[in-house]
Amino acid sequence: MRMYDIINKKKHGKHLTKQEIQFLVEGYTNGKIPDYQVSALMMAICFQGMDEEETLNLTLAMRDSGEVLDLSGIHGIKVDKHSTGGVGDKTSLVLAPMAAALGIPVAKMSGRGLGHTGGTIDKLECFPGFSTALSVEKFYENVNQIKIAIMGQTAKLAPADKKLYALRDVTATVDQLSLIASSIMSKKLAANSDAIVLDVKTGNGAFMKTEKEAFALAREMVQIGNNAGKRTSAVITDMDQPLGYAVGNSLEVKEAILALNGLGPADFMEVVYALGMEMVLAAERAETYEEARTMLVQTIKTGAALNKFAEFVDAQGGDKRLVFQPERLPVGKIQLQVQNTQEGYVSRILAEEIGLASLALGGGRSTKESEIDLTVGILLNKKRGDQVHPGDVLATVFASDMERAKEAYGKVVHAYQIQDQPAPKVPMIKGVVQ
Repeated sequence: MRMYDIINKKKHGKHLTKQEIQFLVEGYTNGKIPDYQVSALMMAICFQGMDEEETLNLTLAMRDSGEVLDLSGIHGIKVDKHSTGGVGDKTSLVLAPMAAALGIPVAKMSGRGLGHTGGTIDKLECFPGFSTALSVEKFYENVNQIKIAIMGQTAKLAPADKKLYALRDVTATVDQLSLIASSIMSKKLAANSDAIVLDVKTGNGAFMKTEKEAFALAREMVQIGNNAGKRTSAVITDMDQPLGYAVGNSLEVKEAILALNGLGPADFMEVVYALGMEMVLAAERAETYEEARTMLVQTIKTGAALNKFAEFVDAQGGDKRLVFQPERLPVGKIQLQVQNTQEGYVSRILAEEIGLASLALGGGRSTKESEIDLTVGILLNKKRGDQVHPGDVLATVFASDMERAKEAYGKVVHAYQIQDQPAPKVPMIKGVVQ
């Protein structure tokens, strides 16, 4: 088998066999096929596309390029949740303990934030001592005992995807649907839960800017998951403004704890419940959406989800006292209030700009090696649809450095769009794909 023939075949829009795709993935991962040939194939795929069978075979080949977790020792239907990334997206911090409080095992592998979107692990490290560097044995033990554990993604998980993505990133071949979907799903399938719930963001702060793109990606990923034998569903959610009011690691943890106390922002909780219902149904704990929602609401009302979160933090070495005393979580000492200058209504808050403001403060990573400041961020005072008057505080910037605070301030000012009339209400949930 020759790589030249595979490139030529796809260049002419022909179907690649499972054996050809495995040859490509194995050869590139072990260094036998050079970058320039794989680059040529990636570009051919961008122009010619991949069919359902090719996309599944690429995903499975990338999954099998490294370690696949064996979760058979964990009792019950394991449910994983994945977000395509957004601004102020702290849903895992609330969803995972809610599901665990219902006895649903959540064996989750999470990443760190890169660019303007935050990472779950960074947020959890706001609890002194918290560690995701668990042994596989400890990971399994925690899920069996308390129904929740989160560990960092290892280099052994889908190494072919890591290598392919780095190449696609520098050859303008990132934005092809089958390549995006197989990249995400190869890691999810390697994590090997029984069911997968996807949160596909759409809007200014999301990777997929339009609903059409988001639904297309959702359908592609759900198809891969179901074809791979995993019960998979996707909820398409709004990211045309930050989710909730808090953006930045420590600030978002505080907001997540508020949510677990029943005081979460309405837009945030709408997304939490939409994803949570999919998780409960996938775990076969309820037969209807109404029943699933009632069960989730009860975990908040009874305090079961909050106590589960504290138990989880404690089990991974973190200081659980902060779960009950979130005011002790440190925030940036420099605080600048962004004041409104005109009469009207907030029509839009450019989520990406707010994310970039947090990045400018040091709350995100420009590169994987960047050190981040867990205390900085932006707390929004006004959201889309709110009436505002001159002098009203739109948002507060929390910083550790005045120069960075001023840079972020400018981005926040630019992010807010004010108009004379109230904007039409935008639904948080755009739809569900199963």
